[in-house]
Amino acid sequence: MSAFAFRRRELDFQLHELLAVSRFCAHPRYAMHDRATFDASFDAAETLAAETFANHVARADAEEPRIVEGKVRLIPEVKAAIDAYIQAGFMGSAFDLDEGGSQLPYTVSQGLAWIFTAANVGTVAYPFLTMAAANLLRAHGSPAQKQRFLPAMIAGRWFGTMCLSEPHAGSSLGDLRCRAEPTGEGDYRLSGSKMWISAGEHELSENIIHFVLARISGAPAGTRGISLFLVPRYRLDAQGQPGVHNDIALAGLNHKMGYRGTTNCLLNFGERGDCRGELVGAPGQGLACMFHMMNEARIGVGLNAAVLAHTGYLHSLDYARQRPQGRRPGERDPASPPVMISEHADVRRMLLQQKALSEGALALCLYGASLVDEQAISREPAEREALGQELEILTPMIKAWSSHYGLEANYWGLQTLGGYGYTRDYPLERIYRDNRLNPIHEGTNGIQALDLLGRKVVAGQGAAFRRLMARIEASRAEAGGEPLLAELVDALGQAQQRVIRTTLSLGSVLARGEVERGLANAWVYLQMLGTLTVAWMWLRQARCAQAGLAGGATADADYYQGKLLAARFFYRWELPQIERQAALLDSLDDTVLHCRSTQL
Repeated sequence: MSAFAFRRRELDFQLHELLAVSRFCAHPRYAMHDRATFDASFDAAETLAAETFANHVARADAEEPRIVEGKVRLIPEVKAAIDAYIQAGFMGSAFDLDEGGSQLPYTVSQGLAWIFTAANVGTVAYPFLTMAAANLLRAHGSPAQKQRFLPAMIAGRWFGTMCLSEPHAGSSLGDLRCRAEPTGEGDYRLSGSKMWISAGEHELSENIIHFVLARISGAPAGTRGISLFLVPRYRLDAQGQPGVHNDIALAGLNHKMGYRGTTNCLLNFGERGDCRGELVGAPGQGLACMFHMMNEARIGVGLNAAVLAHTGYLHSLDYARQRPQGRRPGERDPASPPVMISEHADVRRMLLQQKALSEGALALCLYGASLVDEQAISREPAEREALGQELEILTPMIKAWSSHYGLEANYWGLQTLGGYGYTRDYPLERIYRDNRLNPIHEGTNGIQALDLLGRKVVAGQGAAFRRLMARIEASRAEAGGEPLLAELVDALGQAQQRVIRTTLSLGSVLARGEVERGLANAWVYLQMLGTLTVAWMWLRQARCAQAGLAGGATADADYYQGKLLAARFFYRWELPQIERQAALLDSLDDTVLHCRSTQL
């Protein structure tokens, strides 16, 4: 198999059969599109990804960004790929026509992201971050800021970043020290350091637009005192073009185990006392504004993890089909030919595990993307609010469940290859290293768990949780009349009731003010609710596969049967874990609270 492991049939199933993305074309916003235009975009992306992204994925991993004469140097294939990506119009895929974009549904743009991520996650990170930064500016920037900065970002001439973490504080944003002093000229002087800045310094674009969290002098401590600033690498001149350098210094590059093709920087703002930035939004609202980019990035992280899991699965599947080794149990003749390892039951288990986890995560991520589109085109305020609540509760699971279990899928991919899995002769070890970052960045999975149980589940007296449970119940009712799916419907119903009881119990603990005890095992809760939600995704996929088979699609019979087997595997191997997780949560186990660091 080539470096580019991508299954178009899976994308078509997820987007066209499961989500029916062409339905969005009935809305005036997307009326200029149809399935043919969507598929043409996927065709073009697949060709470009194979030719200009996958061709250097191994080299970009082996030859990391380096500093030469004060500048970051990348291998030349990175810029060639990104230039081709921009020239083909993919940077503006989800932006409006009058902004220079293609005005595709967000779900379709995520399908495009799937293709490029499968080819080279390190290189495509540069435009992906820029697209998220441009969305942040579009949502919260002033009309003047949008006029000066947005067109160049959508066109791909200027790139963007998000600058949150600091060396001393990490994810504890309330402790940030970066300062902003009013100049009296309508802008601010920034001073401080930012750590872990992906795509923070490079020569791939004419300018880099940093979105920086900082505290205005006199602002209160904690997150309430944080504001957001637009800080360009080069200030704009009178003609609106990049001019003088804006006193942003590269203090060093972080060398990571994965995503090695993406620069990751420590940046110092205002070493010479003259780094200028513009306030975005209102003072003290920086974190609320930045969450627009962070939440988009979290959906992106989840999709990246799911795609890397599926890419690893396809590589290991290809290897298993071609690697002869051993004989079937009971075959005692040493002269008999060895069988392909895909014939061994335990290898099939490992392959099914990867398929069930990765394709379940893909369905979850793309379903979340479809909610973004549904919310954007809804004319009913109450429905928009409900869709927003559903997306809010799903986002931590999209990010954390997908990245945790996506990495588990890659574990089984490595295991499938045996010793070869740990060599650079095959891409599995690189894919595993790349995917290991996803449980960490854009808010660690532990933070996502605290957010899910401590905020999203209990917000509005559990409105988002009730909405999610109603969605699952509706799918069970729709599938209830199909005897072949009875096992899944019944198992999902039992697991759902178990999750509801445990959630109500934990909600009572939190309502009593026992916050630390109630959240002590929040990660287990995220695993539990995430597994239930992905099981729901697998019921939806099983129904689509059953419909495909009933429709007489003989050419796709194996594909659909594979879907049904993966659904059965998930329900028999993964869903039962909910009972154990619920029992632990119901017990309010406080072992971790009694453990002191001196006892470890």
